[in-house]
Amino acid sequence: MNLGEAAAEALVAALVRTLPFDRVDAAVAPAFPCLRRALDAAAGSPLAIAAQNVHDRDSGAFTGEVAAGMLREMGVRYVIVGHSERRRLFGESEMLIGRKVVACRRHGLTPIVCLGETEEQRDAGLTQDVVAAQAAAALGAAPFPPGADLVVAYEPVWAIGTGRTPSPADVAAAHGTIRRTLASRFGADADRVPILYGGSVTPANAPQIFEAEDVSGALVGGASLEASSFLGIVEAAA
Repeated sequence: MNLGEAAAEALVAALVRTLPFDRVDAAVAPAFPCLRRALDAAAGSPLAIAAQNVHDRDSGAFTGEVAAGMLREMGVRYVIVGHSERRRLFGESEMLIGRKVVACRRHGLTPIVCLGETEEQRDAGLTQDVVAAQAAAALGAAPFPPGADLVVAYEPVWAIGTGRTPSPADVAAAHGTIRRTLASRFGADADRVPILYGGSVTPANAPQIFEAEDVSGALVGGASLEASSFLGIVEAAA
């Protein structure tokens, strides 16, 4: 819940001018009121626009919610689903997250499915169990044909906004568990699913994060609010 319409538009315009689109895929996820101006600013460029959330139903008496079909009609391409803040602050269950993934696929949107353990779960040695269970629950009912668009983001809850990041070995272990879970669901097509790391990613730590095995990119939080810092992370990925 950052940046108003003008600031979001200016950020998108700056990214369109500076990002190395020949080497990376990039998207930004403004708040709902900023989507139209962000889409207009990105028009004709490779920069994709994402939404931060979606409802699991297509229409109805759900005041304050936004449906997948509405986002698709606007030109949104991606939707962040199951972010830890949605789980923790708004009580989103694994079942609801799974339904949101289904809604995205029903309307041709690419879900960015977020998985990750809390500090308590990490300290108890449950990281691999947690991310495997979350991935299975989120993707179990979704109608994914072979090679369908899907992005998964591993975001350890204890690292979000804290400045702390897991070691490259810990990141690789979690991503490996997610990849194996995807393989059990999609077979060989699992290798085509990008797995991003999210959690206090900065230009300073991005090179180390991207060196970890099976890291396809990053889900960037606070560092995405300024074009220069976001560009630094994109350059590290490129």
